Amino acid sequence: MKKGIVILFVIVFLVGIIAGYSVSSYNKFVSGQEAVNTAKSDISVQLQRRADLIPNFVATVKGYSDYEQSTLTAVTEARAAVGKAQTVSEVDAASTELDKAISVWVNAVTEAYPDLKTNTQYVALQDELAGTENRIATARRDYNNTAKQYNLKVRSFPSNIIAGMFGFEKADLFEADSSASQVPTVEF
Repeated sequence: MKKGIVILFVIVFLVGIIAGYSVSSYNKFVSGQEAVNTAKSDISVQLQRRADLIPNFVATVKGYSDYEQSTLTAVTEARAAVGKAQTVSEVDAASTELDKAISVWVNAVTEAYPDLKTNTQYVALQDELAGTENRIATARRDYNNTAKQYNLKVRSFPSNIIAGMFGFEKADLFEADSSASQVPTVEF
C-alpha cells in the first residue's frame, strides 16, 4: 500500500512539474509574441511619421515649381501602399518602394530648383525625413532582435513542443533589399 502511495505521489509530482513548465512556457510565448507585435507596431509608427511628412514636403515644393507630376504620383501611391501593408514582407516591400520614390522625387526637384536648398522649411523637412529614416532603421533593428529572441524560443527544445501544441510560429524578419548590396553610382 505504501508503494502505491509513493508511486501516486511521484506521478502527481511529475504531472505538476510538466503542467507548471507548460504554463510557464505558454506565458513566455505570449509575452514574446506581444513583444514582436509591439516592435512591429513601432515600425508602423515611424513609417506613418514619414508618410505624414510627405504632404508638408509637397506643399513646400509646390511654391517653387510645377514639379514633375508622374514622380509625385509615384510617391503618393507608394505612401498609400505602406498604409495598406499588413505582413512584414508587405511593409518592407512598400517601404522600399516609398524610399525609392522619395529619393527620385527629392533629387529631381533639388536639381531642377537649386534655390530650394536655401528654403528653411525645405531644409527642416529634409532633416526631419532623415531623422525619421534613422528611427525606421532603429525600429527595424529592434524588431529583428525581438523576433530573433522569440524565434529562438519557438525553435528550442523542449519549448518547441509547447510552441507546436499551441500554434506559436516563427516571426518574419525584415531583410535588406536585394539592391542594398549594390554600390550606387555617384557622378560629379
